[in-house]
Amino acid sequence: MTSFFSSVFYWFSSIFFSKAAEISVVGLQASGKTSFVNVIGSGQWSEDVVPTVAFNYRKVRKGNITLKIWDVAGQPKFRSMWERYCNGVDAIIFVVDSADTEKFDTARFELHQLLSQASLNGVPLLVLGNKNDVDGHAPVKDLIKALQLDKIQGRPVSCYSCSMKSQHNLDIVLRWLAERSH
Repeated sequence: MTSFFSSVFYWFSSIFFSKAAEISVVGLQASGKTSFVNVIGSGQWSEDVVPTVAFNYRKVRKGNITLKIWDVAGQPKFRSMWERYCNGVDAIIFVVDSADTEKFDTARFELHQLLSQASLNGVPLLVLGNKNDVDGHAPVKDLIKALQLDKIQGRPVSCYSCSMKSQHNLDIVLRWLAERSH
């Protein structure tokens, strides 16, 4: 799990060429946003995660990189706040439960609604298809199609499959990002 977190921080370092980056983690409820933030912060996955109400803020320092992370709630009543917490960040991470295909239409609508905000023009987007350890999860090509990621323009967009509770694909995905980021 440690190499996964190292890869995340190398990726952010290579994108921003600075010692600090601010990111927002958004997505529908129960997609794994808080688990992602917790894994970055502690290197450990836990099943005991309380649903986020409104938002959580976490500052994580690894080596010479400091990440300021906004973990924004995904329940319908909080989605109107996403733009506020994504405005001015260096990257948006949209987490989707890749095993819950019934929510893909809602996830697509909410993602495109968020990205249509003028204040977010050009902000890089990383889509994480979480829960790839669950039988029946959608592979990346299906996520790209279902979320219509190929229709997003004017910003860098990447999509990867992962699992917060195992290292399946996490190291590969984030190492690939670190190697290809400018």
